Amino acid sequence: MGQLTPSQQGHLAMLCFSMLVAGSFSLGAMAANEIAPGALNAVRFAIAGLVIGIAVLASGTLTRAAFQAPWRYVLLGALFGTYFVLMFEGLKTAPPVSAAAVFTLIPIMSAGFGYVLLRQITTPRMALALAIGGTGALWVIFKADLRALMAFEIGRGEMIYFAGCVAHAIYTPMIRKLNRGEPAVVFSFGVLVAGCVLLTVYGWSDLRQTDWGALPPIVWITILYVSVCASAATFVLLQFASLRLPSAKVMAYTYLTPSWVILWEIALGNGVPVIWVLGGVILTVVALSLLLRED
Repeated sequence: MGQLTPSQQGHLAMLCFSMLVAGSFSLGAMAANEIAPGALNAVRFAIAGLVIGIAVLASGTLTRAAFQAPWRYVLLGALFGTYFVLMFEGLKTAPPVSAAAVFTLIPIMSAGFGYVLLRQITTPRMALALAIGGTGALWVIFKADLRALMAFEIGRGEMIYFAGCVAHAIYTPMIRKLNRGEPAVVFSFGVLVAGCVLLTVYGWSDLRQTDWGALPPIVWITILYVSVCASAATFVLLQFASLRLPSAKVMAYTYLTPSWVILWEIALGNGVPVIWVLGGVILTVVALSLLLRED
């Protein structure tokens, strides 16, 4: 990334983020009913923390200053842990593409929290893009059914996951507010360790009751994927981008997620959504293009 500007580096990081995070929806939906969310996420945070910890030691970037104000890591770990637990709880009933559409509502909330916490201003064009993206997301969530939209018939799984997305939206600007110059990989390591401890306490009974030897292969595939690809890698990418781009632009890349999830669903043999739903996906891509234009 040496030839790119800091802003371009942030955009490239979030493009990779959107590709990697999409896989967790399709795989997560296949594993969500096989294991308790607390147990799965405690293990995934432990594995991700181990991977990032090795990277930190190899880079030699861990300093005494990184251990100052550990409450920062506890707060951020609680927010991200909440997001992941509610995501897998929601995926027990929410279809992957629908859950991915809920995920695209994060930029709107992130822009609001970015203003409250960092006084980041949302330009009129960004506001228009967020409105278009939000409309596209709702179109997908309600499966292009106008009657369901007018009656606001949203599924329980989507509602649970939306609560998790609120935690994610707060998390993004909080990274920038609480970072004190620590490298992204070091800051991520602190968040993962704190999140692992919190999730282990929260999911202790589930961890003890789970018959780990009897779990179907899809659970282990999902745990490894979400630990390495959708936790360790995306943690660093998100921290990296959040230090280089405004919160709303960082989370703009979530608008690509439904498109990636549709490709994942096709690749896994889970079918293609009805053609009318694709109209909402197109709106989210339009929103992304508007948000990524330079001011």
